[in-house]
Amino acid sequence: MKKFLVFCMTLVLFSACSIDNDGTNYDLEVLPIESVDIPDEFALGETYPITISYLKPSTCHAFKEFYYLKDNNERTVAAINYVFEKDNCEALENELVEATFNFVVTSNGSYIFKFWQGEDENNEDQYLIIEVPVTS
Repeated sequence: MKKFLVFCMTLVLFSACSIDNDGTNYDLEVLPIESVDIPDEFALGETYPITISYLKPSTCHAFKEFYYLKDNNERTVAAINYVFEKDNCEALENELVEATFNFVVTSNGSYIFKFWQGEDENNEDQYLIIEVPVTS
């Protein structure tokens, strides 16, 4: 009887599992930032929109979120996109896309923003570096 019960449980387990994946398939890709719209100075305690622009490579790319790393008063920012696996993707040329995040000024001094612009020929990360002072 135990063997039959184990056999039935195994059969139920295998019949409940499916290797078919009907969900949307995608990868994530970090895209280089082309330009940034950022204030020349910040005031302590205020919130500012910061808008980045990047080139969208295809119709299968869609903005997901920002890569955002804080290290004291330094911020590293990059644009992360979904890349959907579809058969009807079309390559795009010069399709500039904007994305905005709100930045809250919480400390004095200056903030240094490093916006990722891709890699050079030696696979070294390249950044657009902008320093923004905080005024009283």
